[in-house]
Amino acid sequence: MELSEEDLRLVNALQISPRISWSDAGQVLGVHATTLASRWERLRAAGAAWTTAHLMGDPKDMCLAMVDIDCEMHLRPDVTSAVAQLPEVITVEEAASNRDLMLTVITQDLGQFSTQVVPRLKEIRGLTKYHTALCTRIHTSGYAWRLNVLSKAEQQALKALAGPESANPYDATVAPLPDTHLALIPFLARDGRATAAEIARALNRNPATVQRQLGRVLSSRMLSFRCEIAQQFSGFPITVQWFANVPAGEHEAAATELRAIRNIRFSASTTGRTNFTMIMWLRSLADVMEMELTIQQRIPGIELVESVVMLNTAKRVGWMLNPDSTATGTVVPPYGELLPSGI
Repeated sequence: MELSEEDLRLVNALQISPRISWSDAGQVLGVHATTLASRWERLRAAGAAWTTAHLMGDPKDMCLAMVDIDCEMHLRPDVTSAVAQLPEVITVEEAASNRDLMLTVITQDLGQFSTQVVPRLKEIRGLTKYHTALCTRIHTSGYAWRLNVLSKAEQQALKALAGPESANPYDATVAPLPDTHLALIPFLARDGRATAAEIARALNRNPATVQRQLGRVLSSRMLSFRCEIAQQFSGFPITVQWFANVPAGEHEAAATELRAIRNIRFSASTTGRTNFTMIMWLRSLADVMEMELTIQQRIPGIELVESVVMLNTAKRVGWMLNPDSTATGTVVPPYGELLPSGI
């Protein structure tokens, strides 16, 4: 499968406004609403693109942990499958480095990570060692990554039409939600564009009630909404993560410089052996050295301690992926235990 320019324009539009109506998107893109809806269904069915919502993991309100895993070589596939089934483990990547797997874990707090996630990791057969770094501040996240194939005017028009879920999720404090509202999250994880009517039918609730609940969920800042694209179609097939040290008091300035680099997918301050990490999508392995030079030129005081190239992504923000980076359609969402049996 190949993605056309029109496909990429649609994905870019949904990156900016994941829940925009097809009629509004059609006015901006100059395409009929039914054509956009049909095109989107084709992309979703092929696993080439999808919309999702995941717990944002802001350290002010939650616990975001980055866990390095070592495992027995012949049991690596089993360990990968086992950790990917944990809903708190939102991302699982196989690394070309001195660790086998790299996990991103989001829990309600550090206590939940320590008492619920760590014991389950220890029970996994073949998992021999783990090392944890905790995020103390998220500077940049994947929701803000863009294809940038739309004109500036089109991008501005889409931003003007975007709902509260498209705002920077780290600009405000999370509003706590009751369990009745949390039950909507698994549906938004599977489809970031899920409607109140669809969720109401699945939960056997009154549509008007679910509409009110959905509005509260969308404005709660608990979730980060994004439109994902299979990495092979993005033009940036290489994932690299750097672990670095940045002088105290200069993290915000470093993050500001990194945001000017379009390749950036994630940057955060952390605890552990280093105090700063960043993830980028690059066009080739040859770009790794060039990007390191760019980083050092932009952030003179930074010490790049280690670079890690990802060999494979088995799970990205809740979605299971095929080896070719397309989505399998299987999602392991948080709060799934709140759903009625059979959903």
